[in-house]
Amino acid sequence: MIQNNLLAFFRKESSTGILLMLMTLAAMAVANSPFKSYYDAFLNIPVAVVIGHLSIAKPLLLWINDGLMAIFFFMVGLEIKRELLDGELKDPRKVAVPALAAVGGMLMPALFYSLFNWGNEAAMKGWAIPSATDIAFALGILSLLGKRVPATLKLFLLTLAIIDDLGAIVIIALFYTSGLSYLALGVVGLTIAILWWMNRRGVTNNAAYVLIGIVMWTATLKSGVHATLAGVILGLFIPFKNNRKSFEALEHSLHVPVNHVILPLFAFVNTGIDFAGIALRDFVDSVTLGIISGLFLGKQIGIFLFSWLAIRLGLGRLPEDVDWKMLYGVAILGGIGFTMSLFIGSLAFECSKDACPDLADERLGILLGSLFSGIVGYFYLRTVSGKKS
Repeated sequence: MIQNNLLAFFRKESSTGILLMLMTLAAMAVANSPFKSYYDAFLNIPVAVVIGHLSIAKPLLLWINDGLMAIFFFMVGLEIKRELLDGELKDPRKVAVPALAAVGGMLMPALFYSLFNWGNEAAMKGWAIPSATDIAFALGILSLLGKRVPATLKLFLLTLAIIDDLGAIVIIALFYTSGLSYLALGVVGLTIAILWWMNRRGVTNNAAYVLIGIVMWTATLKSGVHATLAGVILGLFIPFKNNRKSFEALEHSLHVPVNHVILPLFAFVNTGIDFAGIALRDFVDSVTLGIISGLFLGKQIGIFLFSWLAIRLGLGRLPEDVDWKMLYGVAILGGIGFTMSLFIGSLAFECSKDACPDLADERLGILLGSLFSGIVGYFYLRTVSGKKS
């Protein structure tokens, strides 16, 4: 009976969002309990892999953020490729509105954040934090509404979030890269060339691609470019047209470990805010207010405004069975940044060996902004949508 209930829970769209929420609460509970020292010790467990002269030594926290999250980005790469070749991203007429909505949903939050932090060089490194949407959380909350919302609305949000993820990947590659090693980048380029050659030659053995991908991840890690980008690149090179069943099987096999293990673990190790170290001034700090306003206001304004412009310009139309009120509700849910925002925040305010900027904890703004967006978006959509669609 218990086993059947667990299986039923994990099959639900909302299960990932619920797990992320539970792990976030667990992390904050432990970080503010007598067990905090054990939590910190867990994050800093030294883990090293040594093969000959090659050595990768990092604390457990960074293995999760740089290693396990590369698997998440690998799944994102697979999803983007499938959608481009045989999904919503294949039809320009269908993708125009959510694509422009995603652009607005990245630009406006960055603008709101900049309004609060302009002139503060250290704080401005976090300009991209509120520009991301968490697919799992946003879709999870939308699925809680059941038949109150049409399937086309969920599809619009999914398309928007995928393009948003693609934008976040580009931002990470362009703006959060430092200390480049050209030798390592050369190895990355070589592995990409090999993956391209394998794809062109019709190689369909996914294991061979993953093996090259591991080499590419290692080289990317050593290059100064964030290692998770290797996961996206690898996903885009996995053959699809002549390898569809194997491709879909690979993508499906990643859903459970990524959604129910990797993302909840990522949330647990990155959201343990020690409230003893947070003062009232942190709630009104420019970084906190910039992130909250970016997620809660910038996202909904950007997504809705750019959707309206795309439709008025004749580039697309509202999804079937969706009205403007429902679209605005989805725009509010777009302000749930969480996973990707936490990830960008960890890159933006990563302390160097010499100094750590004296700024408010960006996680506070991410949690509050995402919480406001999720709660308001849910109750707004529940009010404006019918009982059945």
